Amino acid sequence: MPSNISKNPTSFTVEPVASVVKEVQKYVLGMEEGLWLGCLAMLSGGHILIEGAPGTGKTLLAKNLTSAMGGEFRRIQMTPDLLPSDIIGMNVYNIGTGSWYVRKGPIFANVVLLDELNRATPRTQAALLEAMQEGQVTIEGSTFEMPKPSFFIATQVPAGGEGTFPLTDVQVDRFAYSARSGMPTVEREMEIMRRADLTDAQKAGKVADPGRIAALMEQAKRVEVSPLVREYILAVVNRVRAMPELRWAPGPRASVWMFRGARALAFLEGREYALPDDVKAVAENVLVHRMRLKAEYYGEREAEPRNLVWRALNEVEVPKE
Repeated sequence: MPSNISKNPTSFTVEPVASVVKEVQKYVLGMEEGLWLGCLAMLSGGHILIEGAPGTGKTLLAKNLTSAMGGEFRRIQMTPDLLPSDIIGMNVYNIGTGSWYVRKGPIFANVVLLDELNRATPRTQAALLEAMQEGQVTIEGSTFEMPKPSFFIATQVPAGGEGTFPLTDVQVDRFAYSARSGMPTVEREMEIMRRADLTDAQKAGKVADPGRIAALMEQAKRVEVSPLVREYILAVVNRVRAMPELRWAPGPRASVWMFRGARALAFLEGREYALPDDVKAVAENVLVHRMRLKAEYYGEREAEPRNLVWRALNEVEVPKE
């Protein structure tokens, strides 16, 4: 990552998001990029796909972020025998009243952690598409709106893991952002051990409420993204699409989420306009999971998707306003 690009959530100045960041960092050590990305998703309405080793703090981050924003958190452990109705809900017959009623599933929450998403069958994975794309869920012919704000944080087992069902490109494309969770440094892991009892027994306090966050989402939409910045977004995406290493390139949703992500980042940093640097900051998180390499390029470091993204950013001229 270029030295001029920072993904540190302490740069956020808008309240109450700045207070949410401070509160979460009392209980979550490290994971700055994950928290940074979580705040972007919260303000832009996008979903996050995370791949990484177990035990690196993904659940802890999601729970404390939700607690600090005053929302409702649900964790769904994805398994091969999980049915769509286990996630979205179903019609249930009440013997006492002799009537049917809709029992909503755990998907109806402000933050939903979909743990090991690619262990669920394609049928169950597909049950998430309506909620991810349209912010609503249809149960037995009745449609229910998702709470606002709401977004998913999904983790997946590394590709090829036992008992997994690879996510389709259509499913992956519904995730606005992606990230990898790596192992902590020795010093950081030592501090994690020291704090283990504290993080098990306590969680972040409420410093915001979902209504306030929903209002901020609307305010963020008023951030100015000039025609030059929008042209820059398209130039970067088209440069990536033209790379010969790819057999599957980012579609139009990539441009949309670079636009929304850059706009949300500008808003969180207290600006009324987006800059090309905002586009650069979100580019990797938006593009990498939407890229598939040709077989002959697997294993080549220079052809890794993240390196291709940064190559595109270096090759596309930055607009000067």
